[in-house]
Amino acid sequence: MGVGLSVLIGFKSATLFIIFAYLRTLGFTLLSVPFLYASLVSLLVSLASHPATNLPMLLGKNTDGSFPIWSLIIFSPYLYFVRGFSALRRLKSREAPYSEVSEGLYVGGWPSSPEKMPPGNPAIIDCTCELPRVFGISGNGYLCVPTWDTRSPDPGAMESAVRWACRKRAQNTPIFVHCAYGHGRSVAVMCALLVSLGVVDDWKTAEKLIKKNRPYIRMNALHRKALEEWSKNRLSPPKNGANTRS
Repeated sequence: MGVGLSVLIGFKSATLFIIFAYLRTLGFTLLSVPFLYASLVSLLVSLASHPATNLPMLLGKNTDGSFPIWSLIIFSPYLYFVRGFSALRRLKSREAPYSEVSEGLYVGGWPSSPEKMPPGNPAIIDCTCELPRVFGISGNGYLCVPTWDTRSPDPGAMESAVRWACRKRAQNTPIFVHCAYGHGRSVAVMCALLVSLGVVDDWKTAEKLIKKNRPYIRMNALHRKALEEWSKNRLSPPKNGANTRS
């Protein structure tokens, strides 16, 4: 998704509208209505996910990882499309659902089932705004940092996540940071965490360490910009010797 979520969803919106218009010309008015609705929802998501707007709260994901009923109804064309697309992509991918990048520190994709979770009942940092927490999966704590796909948590949200994770690591609790596939959003947060725990000296070295253990990661310019800003203004000092290894 290098072209960005807003462009892809905008293209989807246009495609759905063309289908709607075509069905209308054929006289299938009732059949065309769902395509019009899905097109409008996609357009709204495209606008809200644009970097200039960046409103992940549009989808209404709660702090516990659930979605309110109104969101599931209104945004169902997008939310269920994302889940279906994620499932299909995983079927084709040979990548592991998660990777250990340092002792007790895991980064990966959305844990849609218990077998997609790392061992040790880790605390979870969820960087998605479009995928639900799977409540059958337990953990030593859960933090939601809602972020659009191909976007990055802002430096303030990144710092809050890092401080939360550092407190968990002080209790020797494993940490699992995930987004949809474990390639962008979660990697940015993990880079900041590795620096804060003193595993590496800077986020660029952290990125190399993560890539060594999870080769298909691909942070974009937005992730790197957020990490640069976080590095300049971060409040959490390095914690050398904080039960980690490179």
